[in-house]
Amino acid sequence: MFDFHLDKERYFEMQRQVTAEYIIPFIESHVFECNGKRVLEIGCAEAGVLKAFIDHGNIGVGVELSVSRYESAKEFLKIEIQQNKFSIINKNIYEISDPKSEFGELFDLIILKDVIEHIPDQEKFISHLRNFLNVNGAIFFAYPPWYMPFGGHQQMCKNKFLSKLPWLHLLPSEVYKWVFKKFGEHENTVKELLEIKSTGISIDRLYRLLNNNNFHVTGEIFWFINPIYKWKFRIKSRKVLYLFTKIPYLRSFYTTAHYIIFRS
Repeated sequence: MFDFHLDKERYFEMQRQVTAEYIIPFIESHVFECNGKRVLEIGCAEAGVLKAFIDHGNIGVGVELSVSRYESAKEFLKIEIQQNKFSIINKNIYEISDPKSEFGELFDLIILKDVIEHIPDQEKFISHLRNFLNVNGAIFFAYPPWYMPFGGHQQMCKNKFLSKLPWLHLLPSEVYKWVFKKFGEHENTVKELLEIKSTGISIDRLYRLLNNNNFHVTGEIFWFINPIYKWKFRIKSRKVLYLFTKIPYLRSFYTTAHYIIFRS
């Protein structure tokens, strides 16, 4: 496992930086200025993404299932909490049946960064998001397409060889499971990786889900080199060449991150 997955402060700062330098400018170029908005992040972890939005003049609200990450977010943004610029709840998003009552107001922007690929029944989930949006609101996803070299999140592995082995996750499930056990991966890690294998999402599948739920795409970027690699590995970001973004199915193999924003 790479050290930034263990160092929560470093991971928080990476998320803040990539949001400030890449995500906010992307959103502003495709939907609206990110200032004075109510922003909801689902699966906010330590809330580094929301920190960038708050610094940009917005109100941030986080929803996080992990108790430890929920507590970390409260610690990292304790000043913003005191200033009523940030709040966070430790809940499953499906437990919120009346968002307006729960949060006081609906949201101008919903963020899911590296989260949609972990969620089961994605069609139900995407449909549910509409309940949290203001009339002119928008939803932003950033995620690794399933077929990209590390779409299975195998970088979580403690074994250095497995953590750097591209397309490992495309093995049949039983073979995939056998490899992890053979290399001594912890059963909790194996369980999580198998869960991701069942929920990983491709670019084309996401398009189908958005179409089924009457959402339309207002902007997107296909990244050949994910912007966050600048902080993780000191590698400069690169976009996929335009022509190659138009090739169905294959584009999920060489797009390491897909930024997409959509609305009703």
